[in-house]
Amino acid sequence: MTRGQRVIAFIETLCPIPEGKHVGAPMKLMDFQRKFILDVYDNPKGTSRAYLSVGRKNGKSALIAAVLLAHLVGPEARTNSQIVSGARSRDQASLVFKLAEKMVRLSPRLSAVVKIVPSQKSLIGLPRNVEYKAISAEAGTAHGLSPVLAILDEVGQVRGQQDAFIEAIETAQGAHDDPLLIAISTQAATDGDLFSIWLDDAKNAKDPRIVCHLYAAPEDCEIMDREAWKAANPALGQFRSLTDIEDFAKQAARLPAKENSFRWLYLNQRIEASSPFLSRSEWEANAGEPEVTRGMQCWAGLDLSASRDLTAFVMAFDDGEAWHIVPQFFLPADGIRERAKIDKVPYDIWADQGFLTLIDGPVIVPAIVARHVAEAAEEYNIQMLAYDRWRINDFQRELDAIGATIPMAPFGQGFKDMAPAVDRLEIMVAERKLRHGGHPLLNMCAANAVAVRDPAGNRKLDKAKSTGRIDGLVALAMALGAASSGEAATPASPWEDEGFSLSA
Repeated sequence: MTRGQRVIAFIETLCPIPEGKHVGAPMKLMDFQRKFILDVYDNPKGTSRAYLSVGRKNGKSALIAAVLLAHLVGPEARTNSQIVSGARSRDQASLVFKLAEKMVRLSPRLSAVVKIVPSQKSLIGLPRNVEYKAISAEAGTAHGLSPVLAILDEVGQVRGQQDAFIEAIETAQGAHDDPLLIAISTQAATDGDLFSIWLDDAKNAKDPRIVCHLYAAPEDCEIMDREAWKAANPALGQFRSLTDIEDFAKQAARLPAKENSFRWLYLNQRIEASSPFLSRSEWEANAGEPEVTRGMQCWAGLDLSASRDLTAFVMAFDDGEAWHIVPQFFLPADGIRERAKIDKVPYDIWADQGFLTLIDGPVIVPAIVARHVAEAAEEYNIQMLAYDRWRINDFQRELDAIGATIPMAPFGQGFKDMAPAVDRLEIMVAERKLRHGGHPLLNMCAANAVAVRDPAGNRKLDKAKSTGRIDGLVALAMALGAASSGEAATPASPWEDEGFSLSA
């Protein structure tokens, strides 16, 4: 057999499917996977770099996990050699390791010859003393290595033309005469990003030692074009769920904010990772006047600002048919006209109209914000106030000083906590279930908001990438998130929050 055929035989004989409904069954490679392996290992010129880019959930990570096992204890194993897989985050870096670990544990023959070291995300091939380790840019462990095989996962996440972590891995392979680097990823956002440069170089330079398999939909394809789906998802109809793609495509056709995510993750197109969160027409369709009464139950979100920026406190009332939104905004009075010119919005006019509370002096005074929140808590039945930990210690001290007790809970600003809240907000807007009254500052925040995505497609609102202030929309998302989280309506304090730092 050829090298490629030996690798295929090893995978299909010894590597079980690591997860899913067929877990434990022998892995049977699809034609596109076989072609990739044969092109990499049977290249008459020898392969130095190999790129595989397909839509998500097409089994690329499981394939590469099986390939690394072929280098660990299979036909490609080299005595006393080293293998690494790397990614931007610890979680992403551990993905290939976890899949390979599952394959080993499911296979008695592999378990007999592979030592697993979970604490170090490492595998050791005992017959030839081959060591594999998963590393991440966050851990800063790329130096001091000498891998004969390097696997880079989700290189498309790298922004710009260079990355110190990846360069460290590339240069670490210089001690070997014929090292192999394999990069697996969906495409990057722009032509100027690292993975795009690699793919374009492979296409244009026609270097015979570079193998590049790119599966992507045509740039101008329609969302519901099934041929485009197939172009980016070679496993479609096999282990790649057609129903999943159909469902997401319908959402993308209905919700403009979902389109970029669909084109990037499912059609494997070069799409800017950040995208406008809400369309103006959708938001304006929810501009009905809120109707709330004293004692009405609500959930709230508080986004405290830096000393001179916009602070937002937003309450959300559910009457069973719609969510009635009542926001309050705060800014320092000093320099308000200059800030209006910088942000290009009429803060001074909004303050005169009663939409914005100005705080005397040059900075936000937590005592004033705390008093307004306490007054709202006296008038309405606040079930939970979700807060960002930023400056919350000052706010809590002021609540304590006036004897106000409000049910509170921290709300993380990362993908884990914000993703479900952002999804719920988007659904509420799409289904016309909000009544925000066209509040001008909340309108501004909605127009400015940009959503960013992690490799799994989870979204959060990103202040750095947004076109202006978005504090009000962040507070609204936290309020809706608190309402759906099932938090018990019992008084809590930031002082009891394990993730809270007194020095924050």
